[in-house]
Amino acid sequence: MIEPPAEPAMTNADPFGLLVEYLDFYHEAVLRKFDVMPESEARRGRLPSGWAPIELLKHLIHMEWRWTEWRFLGTPAENPWPENGPDGNWQVPEEESLDSLLAELRMRWARTREIIAATAPEEIAARGGGFGPEDPRPTLVWTLFHMLQEYVRHVGHLDIARELIDETIGE
Repeated sequence: MIEPPAEPAMTNADPFGLLVEYLDFYHEAVLRKFDVMPESEARRGRLPSGWAPIELLKHLIHMEWRWTEWRFLGTPAENPWPENGPDGNWQVPEEESLDSLLAELRMRWARTREIIAATAPEEIAARGGGFGPEDPRPTLVWTLFHMLQEYVRHVGHLDIARELIDETIGE
């Protein structure tokens, strides 16, 4: 079992640094939710909605890509929602393994950290990608806060799934 790290220091008075530290914390929380989880359980939906933990993992990977690359940097995308199947539900084909998706989450966060290191918090998202010419565009700090709330909410969902799988309780 992966030991949960301590939350960011309570003495940290740098709001942007604290935001990035909490994103680190919740990225690690996602990884902890999959620690020792067999792939067969990761692919099994236990909730009435039917989603499986591996599908939520894929959603988080693509959510982060959408907000950093497609929306913030303006990178074009033919299909910005690749985790959605024809009926709009999250899907992970058998050829995508849990290990490969966990590695992709780590890679995605490394890329996000590169973007953070190269960008001022107040910088505004580029036009193109997820924003049209007339659309309002968020700052980097707004984008990261949006991603943080996505991670916090979905780690809670993974807490429930993990408890149903093996009675492991969240943080």
